[in-house]
Amino acid sequence: MNGAYFYAKHIAQSSSFKKVFAVGVSGDEKHHEITPLYVDDREGYKELPDLESFVSFSPQNIREYYTRYVLEEETDVEKTTAQILKDAAELHEYLRTYGTLKDQDKPLVVAGILLALDEIEYGGFIIDSLTGDQTPGMRDGDKLMNAIKGRLTRSNVGPDAKKDKLLSEFSIIQTSFRLNEKNDTLGKTPLKYYTEFLNEKVFKNIKYQKTSEDFIGRFYGEFMSYSGGDGQTLGIILTPRHITDLMCDLVDVGPDDVVLDPTCGTAGFLISAMHRMLSMADSDQQRRNIKKKQLHGFELQSNMFAVACANMILRRDGNSNLECCDFLAKNPAQVQMKGATVGLMNPPYSQGTKADPSQYELSFIEHLLDSLTLGARAAVIVPQSSMTGKSKAEQAFKASIMKRHTLEGVITCNPDTFYGVGTNPVIAVFTAGEPHDPDKVCKFIDFRDDGYEVRAHVGLVEGDSAKDKKQHLLDVWNGRVEAPSKFCVKSTVKPDDEWLHSFYYFNDEIPTDADFEKSIGDYLAFEYSMVMQNREYLFENGGHDKRIAELGEEVEIPALNEKKWEVFRIGDFFEVSRPVARNKDAYEIGDIPFVASGSMNNGVMKYCVQHDDESLDAANCVTVSPVDGSSFYQPVAFLGRGGAGSSILMLRGSMLNEFNGQFIARIIQQTCSKYTYGHMGNKDSIKRERVMFPVNNSGEPDYEYMEQYVKNMMLRKYRQYLAFLSRKEKKG
Repeated sequence: MNGAYFYAKHIAQSSSFKKVFAVGVSGDEKHHEITPLYVDDREGYKELPDLESFVSFSPQNIREYYTRYVLEEETDVEKTTAQILKDAAELHEYLRTYGTLKDQDKPLVVAGILLALDEIEYGGFIIDSLTGDQTPGMRDGDKLMNAIKGRLTRSNVGPDAKKDKLLSEFSIIQTSFRLNEKNDTLGKTPLKYYTEFLNEKVFKNIKYQKTSEDFIGRFYGEFMSYSGGDGQTLGIILTPRHITDLMCDLVDVGPDDVVLDPTCGTAGFLISAMHRMLSMADSDQQRRNIKKKQLHGFELQSNMFAVACANMILRRDGNSNLECCDFLAKNPAQVQMKGATVGLMNPPYSQGTKADPSQYELSFIEHLLDSLTLGARAAVIVPQSSMTGKSKAEQAFKASIMKRHTLEGVITCNPDTFYGVGTNPVIAVFTAGEPHDPDKVCKFIDFRDDGYEVRAHVGLVEGDSAKDKKQHLLDVWNGRVEAPSKFCVKSTVKPDDEWLHSFYYFNDEIPTDADFEKSIGDYLAFEYSMVMQNREYLFENGGHDKRIAELGEEVEIPALNEKKWEVFRIGDFFEVSRPVARNKDAYEIGDIPFVASGSMNNGVMKYCVQHDDESLDAANCVTVSPVDGSSFYQPVAFLGRGGAGSSILMLRGSMLNEFNGQFIARIIQQTCSKYTYGHMGNKDSIKRERVMFPVNNSGEPDYEYMEQYVKNMMLRKYRQYLAFLSRKEKKG
């Protein structure tokens, strides 16, 4: 960073560039720091937050980055977003106060008025024509409905049954007496007031901006989420725009793709896909084909179907291929004839039961994959619980999916993605029509820190680092960069696995001398404590005397970061067992250590009298707590805490001794520290866990190195303590 700063300072003072970003990079491909600085020609500089990518310095992002980080001002996007949120809150209040509308009718009124306003440029509607006339056929609602009919006709919406269904949904505008009656407070009908509001706030200030379509979509989403129930009351959790865009990026939607969203809600996925496809199109004919032929959606709820159609028409896709139907009732083979090469979906949540397993999210996923062409890509956002597959039906769905389709990976999302709903979502990505190869390596990513944050009275908004974090995710997903396992784990999968990052995660960071110094220091402190409590008998037959002789002289060995490390599965080297059922309260105070799932004192909870009819658990093993991963080498025979729940796990291997055992215990603890009461370890899970070991020239765990490392550390600790006693003696 210092070097980068001095280069930047020289450029700022000696060239025409007076504002310079300098970046200091350290580490390796997996573990690194990227720290930017802003430098000007006035001797000033400003250290900026670390990055994971350089996307902030791209031509399209650098001005926004400068505004946000250097000037510390709101960007144009932030200002517009804040205004949309304000307008959405205001409109919601007006709909509630002057229209007394039901939740399901509010989005319909808004969508219908927007369609009518879209007729203005064709001369089919004039706002001033809304006079509050109460003559049948001449009321404000009648005029708005005529404009909506005109817009649907102009958009060539067909067949007639579809057009009639849409008009039926928007009929609340015409049939509501309250909406068509002049309001004394307003001095006009609520319909005219809403129309003027939407024209002023949406069409004039948003529609004709270059990014208008994005903002109109954002207006819909924010309006419905602000209402405190619109989306959920309708049985729909609307997908935020940044998620629909991300999922299009993950499956790499292109201009030649055919996209299907079988539970399309307000058409958020189709809109994001269309924007991306149009931006890549080479010709007007290709753009027409994208809008006419390459976007397909199903929606069960007729009111949301009407909103989705309006949303697509407002984006000049009047001939959109949307159907109001039950996706699960459709034959996948028939849907497959649409030729969809991409599937995007946010299915209904928490509808499945043992009595009706067809409503599980996994059922929707399987139905979608069966409906796509061979090799098609699919991305779905579902609750985290779907990927665990707790019920038998869900486990069966996972097995069935893997028989015919390939899981590419799962991304754990920000818990606040659906702010206010209380769902922890994940994005799962699949390839359709290709059976899952058992040797296929999938990616499991922890993207909970996505740069989006909840702000009071606003909700979920884009934070400073969101663009950078998204780019890093895409770089890792597409294999352009490597990432530590705390972000991405690569693993083969089985149907009965939990398809989540937390299930496959292991800590692949090489431990430091400080890590081992603490654990070995704790072990020696335990030993010293036992001696001071007159329990030195514990070590007399456990190899303590032999160990003192074996320590010998300190031997020079490579540092931890100079050794090569490889990944191994615990079950490949250790037998794992649990003690018999025991409770420490059933034992009298005695001399035998009772080892449980504590995190201190080598796991020893108390000292007991052995029962006449039981055997001790043998020494020379590593014990692991299933509730927090605390791991200890046990040098003497002990009574282990057994039974259900938090009984300890015992790892035994022929290579273990008191020295490498302490090294191994520290490594295992590093991986198993992810265990909690809510996500406890067990015999099977710990066998699957992966750990990093230093290796020899043959690529096998270097137990001799581990042993010598611990011996060296112990010798240094002994010398440290003896030096302390010597200094104390001299002072005395």
